[in-house]
Amino acid sequence: MQLGNVKGDAAVFADQEKARVASVAALSALNDNDLVESQPSLPELFYLRRGLSQPGGKLPLFDLDGQAIAPEVVQACRDKGWAEPWFNNPLKPDWLVCKLTEAGRRLAASA
Repeated sequence: MQLGNVKGDAAVFADQEKARVASVAALSALNDNDLVESQPSLPELFYLRRGLSQPGGKLPLFDLDGQAIAPEVVQACRDKGWAEPWFNNPLKPDWLVCKLTEAGRRLAASA
């Protein structure tokens, strides 16, 4: 009894239903798009980790070199639910003071 044959580099199964199921399983095993979307970039991770040691999870306005944290990093963390606004700064309204969310705290501690 022949189960299938080989054409070139690919095996062709006699049972086409099994072949369809196998290819779907193989494709989903290689699909890691969801993982990429849920992982922070390096600047985002550095930003989030700084909040772990601060009271209330306050996130920094400046990096360790004294440079302002890029607004894109802050906004990306807010959009992904890892940071939330803490309060408005009346002296510097363009500075967004944020704190870690519970999801941000878990991510920063585990990454």
